[in-house]
Amino acid sequence: MKQKDLQDSAKRAALGKLSGLVGIVCNVGLAGSKLAVGKLAGSMSITADGLNNLSDAASSIVTLTGFKLAEKPADKEHPYGHARFEYLASLTVSVMILFIGFELAKSSVEKVLHPVAVEFSLLSMIVLIASILVKAGMMIFNTRMGKRIDSTTLIATAADSRNDVLTTAAVLAATVVEHISGWKIDGLMGGLVSVFIIVSGISLAKDTISPLLGEGANTGLREQLIGYISSCPLVLGCHDLLVHDYGPGRQYASIHVEIDKKIDPMVCHDEIDRIERECLNRFGVHMVIHYDPVITDDAELDQMHHQVLTILQQIDAEITIHDFRVHTHEGKKELVFDMVVPSEWQGQEKNIVRELTERLQKENKETY
Repeated sequence: MKQKDLQDSAKRAALGKLSGLVGIVCNVGLAGSKLAVGKLAGSMSITADGLNNLSDAASSIVTLTGFKLAEKPADKEHPYGHARFEYLASLTVSVMILFIGFELAKSSVEKVLHPVAVEFSLLSMIVLIASILVKAGMMIFNTRMGKRIDSTTLIATAADSRNDVLTTAAVLAATVVEHISGWKIDGLMGGLVSVFIIVSGISLAKDTISPLLGEGANTGLREQLIGYISSCPLVLGCHDLLVHDYGPGRQYASIHVEIDKKIDPMVCHDEIDRIERECLNRFGVHMVIHYDPVITDDAELDQMHHQVLTILQQIDAEITIHDFRVHTHEGKKELVFDMVVPSEWQGQEKNIVRELTERLQKENKETY
């Protein structure tokens, strides 16, 4: 790993751990004050909000641990590093959030069925207002840190803090409404808090499970990589881009590039090496490039390539082909090429080939 990569990984880990420490301190303080006030006031919604902060503190501990483990260097058993620990930390956090959410939902239902008056006090109002301000500050802090290091974990933490601002505001509203009108909506508001927690947990789980399952590169990165490589000298085209995500800052990719077969292979090799290094410097992607030599001065081959592509795009304009070659064997022409079809055509490639063959034979009166 390059020195620059080591420095970036260390910076990322330091900011992630800082966010975790800030989260632990703030959430433990908020949880303690809310649980105490909720107990004194007999408020399920305030107690629920306090337990939510306690779960947030536990989440911050997991986040801190995740960043700590993710910075471990690659070893024999894990040659691509340990950066996926950040995703595992996020998944653990989501499970904890869901557990707390369902427990609070259960308690809130009991409070709705058996309502108890909530004691209004200036102390509870101060605690709730202070909580809103602290959580708003944490939301801003984690959003900035998450964008700075491109961390889904910190962005999710920021979204959780935003939800906490909304739910605490709902708890504050329930307390004030009951004090003014006498309506016992504390259990209902506690239920709403639990819904926010559950939704947050589900959303976070979806965001972290996807990269663990091996999702493809985001559209922006794909466009950047393909756009840059296509613009490089000697490159006539590129295809079959695959990106593997082993955690933040650990992306490995492969792609095929087409270069005129007449160009000296050593010149092609040097240019490919340069492109690979530039992909790492520009996009932070460890790229491996496969070299496809192509024929550029065969008029008959070009005419056949154009005819095949025209027929396929009449079937579906999104179909593309590459590595096109024509072989003649025992009087028959054999067309060899790779075909890329849209997702809706997956599994129907044989039907496409059958229709292409029939139309080629009809148009050319030849056997394929």
